[in-house]
Amino acid sequence: MNDIVLCELSKSFGEKRVLDGLSHTFPGGGVHGVMGPSGCGKTTLLHILLGLLPPDSGTVSGVNPGALSAVFQEDRLCERARAGVNIRMAAPRLRSQDALRALAVEMEIDDKTPVHELSGGMKRRVALLRALAAPSELIVMDEPFTGLDAGMKQTAAACIRRHLNGRTLIVVTHSKDDLALLGGDVSLVMS
Repeated sequence: MNDIVLCELSKSFGEKRVLDGLSHTFPGGGVHGVMGPSGCGKTTLLHILLGLLPPDSGTVSGVNPGALSAVFQEDRLCERARAGVNIRMAAPRLRSQDALRALAVEMEIDDKTPVHELSGGMKRRVALLRALAAPSELIVMDEPFTGLDAGMKQTAAACIRRHLNGRTLIVVTHSKDDLALLGGDVSLVMS
């Protein structure tokens, strides 16, 4: 996996500058935490990495735009589709019903249930599985354990670790404990 290199990234929204000359390297293949107070630009950084926002200045290298997956702050699921269909939308290589069902069982969800019938925590787990199942080199997760209790965080984190397969994971979180569950360290502290 490529290192992801940020060089002098800046981004403003009107008069508010949220990134100001940010430079950092995320070594390829690891689990990297991004922490900082609300409003410091963590989500903006993830959106730039995903190509959803352009920086005002600076560069990002090492990201293959065709090999990205994400878990956003909100789940962004197709509410009327079944959980398994939501996962398969991002993972065309996941053809086997048995493979899909095994993933769902591992994350303790029923892949046949329509998403709108799932609890908030179950929806979150579907979003996590969708990102893991997608063919990607880089996965970004913004507060991945939102809505999960302590036991389910451990289950979800174990599943994520098992299915990373050497890919780079960048996680925005306010919790060092959540990052530790994923086997990662704080890589970047933003202010």
